[in-house]
Amino acid sequence: MDMRRKDRKMEQGEAYDLLSQSSYGILATVDRDGQPYAIPLNYVVSNNYIYFHCALDGHKLENIALNSKICFTVVGRTNVVPEQFSTDYESVVVFGTVSRVEEKDEKGKILKGFIQKYSINFVPEGDVYIEKAKDQTVVYKITMDHYTGKKRGYKV
Repeated sequence: MDMRRKDRKMEQGEAYDLLSQSSYGILATVDRDGQPYAIPLNYVVSNNYIYFHCALDGHKLENIALNSKICFTVVGRTNVVPEQFSTDYESVVVFGTVSRVEEKDEKGKILKGFIQKYSINFVPEGDVYIEKAKDQTVVYKITMDHYTGKKRGYKV
């Protein structure tokens, strides 16, 4: 897919950095009737994969079981510029496939990665929390087929 506004395209490294550092992303899936479903979630980027965790069942997991192709979007800084009838922004869109992480060591490492990203001042408590919740939690991995970053108005 070609980007229409190539003048706003981010370099791949800059896009990857934004993807790695953002607080949340929007995961888009499609159900059996073709109805799109997009949900915000926390995530961790590790080794060129995007990981998220969730309960053992739910709408997004039903959709993923039907079709593993997804779209994942993060938005960084935004600033409405009313006098220009525009918005300065930065964002990344990822296309890929998602699969469940079955390997226990990988799952444990990623759950600890969530503590490192979102609760760095509570690592010991996070380890206890992971131990209690690990059997009621699944981890999924997004394999990125390709991603593009786009920005307007920021000098980075």
